[in-house]
Amino acid sequence: MSTPDDDSLSALIRREATRHAPPVGLAERIAADLRAATPSPAATTPPPRTRPWRRWFDAALVFGAGAATAWLLLASVALPGAADRLGDEIAGSHVRSLMAAHLTDVASSDRHTVKPWFAGKLAFSPPVHDLAAQGYALTGGRLDVIDGRPVAALVYREREHVINLFVWPAPADAPSAQTRQGFSLAAWTQGGMQFWAVSDASPQDLQGFAQALRARIDAAANTP
Repeated sequence: MSTPDDDSLSALIRREATRHAPPVGLAERIAADLRAATPSPAATTPPPRTRPWRRWFDAALVFGAGAATAWLLLASVALPGAADRLGDEIAGSHVRSLMAAHLTDVASSDRHTVKPWFAGKLAFSPPVHDLAAQGYALTGGRLDVIDGRPVAALVYREREHVINLFVWPAPADAPSAQTRQGFSLAAWTQGGMQFWAVSDASPQDLQGFAQALRARIDAAANTP
């Protein structure tokens, strides 16, 4: 509640006080200062939060990549190589020939009978030698299929043991010896042919057969 003195003072100020006009542009400068002091919407907006499913998805990708790498490393160790698979197939063909009593398509100990028999049946001519003098008697031959290709199978006997010798053209080297399914195997490459011998004979006896045959093939190649 104002008093008479207050009213008199207010009237005196209005009548006697000096009035100053505001500088030109003051209002604009004040407005600009207010705009500069006010944070922009972008500055006040908090950063987007990562959604939980996104974090799970990223973790799954990392885990999947690691699992795939581990599987490839394991497969390279656990899976059998080409030579191992071929050895298993050779041993399987040996067993089938014994079980089916189909060791030979042409039964003969004469190499001049066995070798011509393959003519026209294969695209190559397998070397055929009788090693009876070394204790490995030729008993015949047959056609077989190994690794999806037709091959020559020559049959020898070492006492009571049957030796199947598989032959086909192949420039690549073959493993020298291994054992598959309880059978001894000897393999080598010679003269552009790959040879795989398999038997239930001892590894030493089978290696003796392989060495005798290799020497005979070399001798025949060097004979004019």
